[in-house]
Amino acid sequence: MTAKPFASSADLGEKQRTLEVLAEGVYALTADGDPNIGAIEGEDFVVAFEALATPVAAREWLAMLREYTDKPVRYLVLSHYHAVRVLGASAFDADVIVAHDRTRELIAERGRQDWESEYGRMPRLFKEPASIPGLTWPTATFSDRFTIDLGGDRGDLELRYCGRGHTEGDIVAWLPKQKVLFAGDLVEAQAALYTGDAFHRDWACGTLDAVAALGAEALVGGRGAVARGREAVDAAIAQTRDFLRVMIEQVGAVQERGGTLKEAFEAVHTELAPRYGRWPIFEHCLPFDVSRLWDELSGVERPRIWTAERDREVWAQLQG
Repeated sequence: MTAKPFASSADLGEKQRTLEVLAEGVYALTADGDPNIGAIEGEDFVVAFEALATPVAAREWLAMLREYTDKPVRYLVLSHYHAVRVLGASAFDADVIVAHDRTRELIAERGRQDWESEYGRMPRLFKEPASIPGLTWPTATFSDRFTIDLGGDRGDLELRYCGRGHTEGDIVAWLPKQKVLFAGDLVEAQAALYTGDAFHRDWACGTLDAVAALGAEALVGGRGAVARGREAVDAAIAQTRDFLRVMIEQVGAVQERGGTLKEAFEAVHTELAPRYGRWPIFEHCLPFDVSRLWDELSGVERPRIWTAERDREVWAQLQG
């Protein structure tokens, strides 16, 4: 059997990018399973949601956005800390970079290691990596809620912490008036979950419950297509919850019978692949997902830091 290429290292083809207008002044850029990104117009400014992996990649997104609005970016919102989501921040020239308190702590604790890890896993996303000036640091953080008045009759943009999930510090951006939700990687629509830094049990229950309770009628997940309509939103949340549920059940069962990490990976893969195996980054994510969940169910409360070396070791053990 031929060994699978490491993570997404062989995924080098360009993706079709689509800019969608979800409501007046509300935009989402999707790209065939690459990280999604968004923007919300205020009366005389823009709030950008996510930053991509390099300033060069971010400037390409901004050039598309500028076909719709020339307002300056006042706020850049980082839904959580992962290098492919934040290292392009300098391109936005934002007055304020907003993130959760715990996201700032994660950058301090493991920012450099995560950068090196993700560059090795997903080199195509790091367009001209030399353009990255260094780690991205938020200039404003919060613990529960951060509200931005969009001005005029546009209403508010509410940044909310719904609980631990994809990381310790995920936040969502909610537009109550337009009923549009930017959920970051707390929800994926027809894309596999990355859970290597997750709190699976919190995420699958209380955190997703809080996301669902918002009642969004359009949802932009971390990857995949925009979910339009309440039925599609509910389906995206349910798919995310089911992915987590299957992982927890299968890894828990293997641990209970005294099995191994490799056996847990194989059990999860067997159960999930028929439904989710063709979705973006499924094979890439699963070894790291199962490794973190194994730790969590073994009593390791906080995720261990991923390094480029540890990435390769886990991949060789589980996907080699």
